[in-house]
Amino acid sequence: MDKNLCGRLIVTCEHGGNSIPQAYRHLFQTDQDRRLLNSHRGFDPGALVMAESAAMQLAAPLVMSTTSRLLVDLNRSLHHLQIYAPAVRAAPAAVRRDIVENYYLPFRNEAESLIRETIAGGLRAVHLSCHSFTPILDGIERNADIGLLYHPAHHQEADFCKRWQCGIKALVPMLKVRRNYPYAGKNDGFTRYLRLCFAPCQYLGIELEINQRLVREEDEDWSDLRSILIESLRMTLNSW
Repeated sequence: MDKNLCGRLIVTCEHGGNSIPQAYRHLFQTDQDRRLLNSHRGFDPGALVMAESAAMQLAAPLVMSTTSRLLVDLNRSLHHLQIYAPAVRAAPAAVRRDIVENYYLPFRNEAESLIRETIAGGLRAVHLSCHSFTPILDGIERNADIGLLYHPAHHQEADFCKRWQCGIKALVPMLKVRRNYPYAGKNDGFTRYLRLCFAPCQYLGIELEINQRLVREEDEDWSDLRSILIESLRMTLNSW
């Protein structure tokens, strides 16, 4: 891949782990807390290894977090009702301020700085935010293997995702790849915030969602899926 093109890609992983820093562990002491931390509500299984693989193979910078989204959700605006778990919402305001200053802002500022540097260098930033989704939510099975999220009014994001979807299907026709599923790409999130900061000609925000039933550590199929997603992304970047 062309070196300049590699410089356009920035990879983030907002929900890469379920760790709780020592200073806040007293907020997560019950058996229910531990169950939540180890569930899809605590982190996105597979998202971090996907992000690390994409960043390494495409020579892109990576901004990642292994702090649980239950402490603070890095993919939510500060005014969002679900940015904190109930125990954190019930904590003193000073505790939440510390969490924002020590975990939320450093992550988002680092990613935004990389995007600004890319744009200042005369390149368009293609931001890939890596996530995974639970196969069944509220008793309803999700009908997709891969989701590509974007803002439908952002025509360049839409074109990019259509091309990437075609690239994935060309490599593995049986994979069910859907756009703006299982979530809408225009919903509250980090990419939505960044679209307000930069013009469409400067910034593309794409969220990759992988069905967690396909994520199995040390599984050859999971490794193959990552390779397919990265190779199809490489082809999309080169053709687009």
